[in-house]
Amino acid sequence: MARAHQLAALGLNTTNPNPRVGCLLVQEDRVVGEGFHKWAGGPHAEINALNAAGGDAKGATAYVTLEPCSHFGKTPPCCEALIDAAVKRVVVALEDPNPAVSGRGIQRLRDAGIEVQSGLLAEDTERLNPGFLMRMREKRPYIRIKMASSLDGRTAMASGESQWITGPTARQDVQQLRARSSALLTGAGTVTADNPSLNVRGIGEVKQPIRIVLDPDGRVEASAKLFSIEGRIIMIVAEGVSPQYKMVHPEVEVIELEKNGVHLNLSRLMEKLAEIEVNELHVEAGATLTGALVEQQLVDEWVLYMAPALMGSEARPLFNLPLQEMEEKLQLNIVDLRKVGHDIRITALPHWKSE
Repeated sequence: MARAHQLAALGLNTTNPNPRVGCLLVQEDRVVGEGFHKWAGGPHAEINALNAAGGDAKGATAYVTLEPCSHFGKTPPCCEALIDAAVKRVVVALEDPNPAVSGRGIQRLRDAGIEVQSGLLAEDTERLNPGFLMRMREKRPYIRIKMASSLDGRTAMASGESQWITGPTARQDVQQLRARSSALLTGAGTVTADNPSLNVRGIGEVKQPIRIVLDPDGRVEASAKLFSIEGRIIMIVAEGVSPQYKMVHPEVEVIELEKNGVHLNLSRLMEKLAEIEVNELHVEAGATLTGALVEQQLVDEWVLYMAPALMGSEARPLFNLPLQEMEEKLQLNIVDLRKVGHDIRITALPHWKSE
């Protein structure tokens, strides 16, 4: 199964909105076929493995990282292909929580007389597909916030100048986080200050993420760089706002969202993003939007790049989060800590008090 997960990881940057899945076909101790799912709409991992095995699939054991599908989507059901190939046994890492599958694939295989085992290295499938599984279970994306700061926790000078805090190695590392994501989210302030492209560069084969900008008042200029770069763009504005770029760039999608107090209703935004099949949401934003996501407990993972530099007390903080008492502090669980070039990358998961 470990090899099947290695295969699944080959689709890390290309399978959206589908899960990353790998499959291995084994006869006794001999691998006769292997495959992974590369593109949504293309053959699934099981089909690629069966095609590689040919007649050797008969009587083989199939190791699959996610339950074989049992429904017709853009491709026929994989469980039927396994049955037709006369495999003897199927070992599944994780049952698919997709309501269209949800145990039906396993049951169909068993009904056809195929031995099925499940649960082997399920945690590896969970780690490889946090967004797809979150969307199926919670009806929202997996939200990863990327931040860059100095050693004293500052993200920009008082003037707003922020390029560059970290070095080129760290900035290229960020491209990999972007590449695995379904969508990138930022705020109007970041677009105005930095004029970013918000795309993936220097990674190779990748499905470019959707670019999403939270722009409640419609103040982003129609001349912003992101509008000149090919790819899907969604602008989120407050109800009743009609921004200039809606006229200049009719291909840009504009979604109106109600406010929840001072901020736009971010929980509702996440529901809408799940509806358009966003699995992993990568956030690169300023202190206001980042702080709002924290306040609404809409953060699943932090990735902080920390540079060996001091920017001083007048520089801007990581996020606006007006906590007053020590008991209000948010406890984090650091799951990875490593050096990237001259900088340090910290990956941490939040421990919400309600959990």
